[in-house]
Amino acid sequence: MLAFTACSPQSAEQVPQQTSAASANVDPDSGLEVIPVTVTTSTGTHTFRTEVAATREQQNRGMMFRNEMGADEAMLFPYAEPEMLSFWMRNTVLPLDIIFIDEDRKVINIADGIPYNEESVFSDREAIAVLELIGGRSEELGIEPGDSIEW
Repeated sequence: MLAFTACSPQSAEQVPQQTSAASANVDPDSGLEVIPVTVTTSTGTHTFRTEVAATREQQNRGMMFRNEMGADEAMLFPYAEPEMLSFWMRNTVLPLDIIFIDEDRKVINIADGIPYNEESVFSDREAIAVLELIGGRSEELGIEPGDSIEW
């Protein structure tokens, strides 16, 4: 099965993976749950303040129509089961790094999300989640395939 998303997913049927229910921090603008997500690279770790797009509706909206995203902010799209994923940038103003994550919570591949581009970018293999960062942040931090992502 192939799921699509528009910095939001172009979606097929999907049941989001559960995130930690221990903390119920909510972003005042989006209403999405906020959790820490930590990326471990060969040079260190970095933790992002991350909004969780947990429902299909939240995932379909994703980062659409947003005009800002901080260097230490992210959006996580968790899925219940591994699947081939595809994202696009319809109505997405900001450039994004689209990080596909496998079942072991390792980076599969990183795609460049070009504002307003409706051509899809794909996971190289089945993914369990996607983490979106402001464009260029992955390179700044040295995030590469095989790096660990925890939430």
